[in-house]
Amino acid sequence: EAGSEDIDILPNGLAFISSGLKYPGIKSFAPDKPGEIFLMDLKEDSPRAMELRISRGFDLASFNPHGISTYID
Repeated sequence: EAGSEDIDILPNGLAFISSGLKYPGIKSFAPDKPGEIFLMDLKEDSPRAMELRISRGFDLASFNPHGISTYID
């Protein structure tokens, strides 16, 4: 809806997308909405981004994701 800040694609086709960066001097499309992480399966016929739920106890109000990376063990 407001665009993504960064994306990391795993070898299995899953894509993690960070969205909602608020930075001085850059227009925010949703200034009162916290940042989000989305998941998209690029191997699906019609991939759709799904918002990931973030665990309780995490300070969502100040979540401001800038970049994203994954680690495969």
